[in-house]
Amino acid sequence: MVEVHLWSSLRSLTGGCEVVEVEARTTGELLRELVRAHPQLQAPIDAGVSVAIDGRIIATGLSEPIPEGAEVYLMQRLRGG
Repeated sequence: MVEVHLWSSLRSLTGGCEVVEVEARTTGELLRELVRAHPQLQAPIDAGVSVAIDGRIIATGLSEPIPEGAEVYLMQRLRGG
């Protein structure tokens, strides 16, 4: 199981949970399982999120492995220009 820390505005979509647990081995599985467990997360995930694993923001796609015991954060994607 992966514990996923959510940014504050997502907590209302998960019944107030700051941390949710899902079964996932990669970032893609993580996002799919989050939506399966909490369908209301679909829109924010589709709008763009970043996944941080052990303090490193993953930008390489959906196949990044998640090590056992990793600290995982789902964050709003930062945009600039």
